[in-house]
Amino acid sequence: MSLNSVTPVATDYGEHEAAMVAYRASGEARALALGNRGPIRFDADGSLSEDILEAYWRCGFYVFENVLRPEELLDLERDIERVIDGAPVEPDVRVDRHGRPSLNADREMFGFSLIKPLSDPVGGTERNQGRHPARMIEPTPPDGAPDYVLQVVSGALQYSDASLRVYGHPDLLRVAEAINGEDFTPFNEVMFIKHPGLGGSVAWHQDGTTHWDTPIFDKGTHGFNFMAQVYGCNAANGLWIVPGSHLAKADIKTMCDDAGSDRLPEAVPLLCAPGDVGICNRQAVHGSFANTSPNIRVTINFGFHRRASVLGARGNGIHAPGSDKIIYDADRIRKRSRMIGYAIDARRQRFPDEDAFRYQPHVREGATFEWNDAGRERIKDYNLLDLGI
Repeated sequence: MSLNSVTPVATDYGEHEAAMVAYRASGEARALALGNRGPIRFDADGSLSEDILEAYWRCGFYVFENVLRPEELLDLERDIERVIDGAPVEPDVRVDRHGRPSLNADREMFGFSLIKPLSDPVGGTERNQGRHPARMIEPTPPDGAPDYVLQVVSGALQYSDASLRVYGHPDLLRVAEAINGEDFTPFNEVMFIKHPGLGGSVAWHQDGTTHWDTPIFDKGTHGFNFMAQVYGCNAANGLWIVPGSHLAKADIKTMCDDAGSDRLPEAVPLLCAPGDVGICNRQAVHGSFANTSPNIRVTINFGFHRRASVLGARGNGIHAPGSDKIIYDADRIRKRSRMIGYAIDARRQRFPDEDAFRYQPHVREGATFEWNDAGRERIKDYNLLDLGI
């Protein structure tokens, strides 16, 4: 299966597409002028370089270049093909394209989000606590398009060892520690797939839902997401972000009304080569357009929180069913954080030349983790414990 094969796209939205060409070019130029990209760098004392932190907090996102190793990208490509091949083909149907039980057949959570090609499934609806208030333009799918395309695989670490190993990347975990403290906690992890000529949009939104009006709110209260790019991403198939919008709750509906379209003038695209990893503040206004381009985008997306933002907070019900009825306690955080331990050991086994990260809550507990068949069994449905805020 060639994931980058060209797929014909419909052309009956010519005026919109012509406007998008100019919008993409302008956004790319502004993105590259922000000064928020480069390799991960640490100072002599081991702290994350101050200029990286300055740029991240100024813009609300940063692009870490050349993070993933070439062999790691090959591992990810193999897993991606296997996941797509074994995914369910319709919502709520646990059978893959070959008529076999799909990868999630023995999981409690369905976890595979399938959408209509080039659609916006949440914009302008009350889904996800209404945090996507404006609908994106939906181009007409090409002739012969499937009824549904796979867009999101939740709990991706249980389906992809390569993704689990990315989650345990020592430099990325050191970044998480620098931003959220040594007792940082998990959020959730997904594999996000934008199929060429078919991938749907994600309407403009801010991720955080819990702490906008609480005394602990500041520029980093709702944590961040890492976005590891397997094939790279560009202005046509990638995420767009409004720089600096992580500092306060935004009126996204008014922003779109003022723009007169879904093309927010302040937004810039996340531009990444294969192996780059973006970091995006969950409070930043961000979204993505339908992928009418011939290029696939696959993002291994995983986030982290400050422990203080999670402990004692009520779940938001978006990422784990029923979590809106739960107050997150230390036991749930401890159980969900086991994934960090398994990821560190899985990466150590694959890349023994690296200095493995030491997650301080596990060090203090004396907890040890071994990635093996028993561990693989234990993490089934681990995402039922996701810590959404």
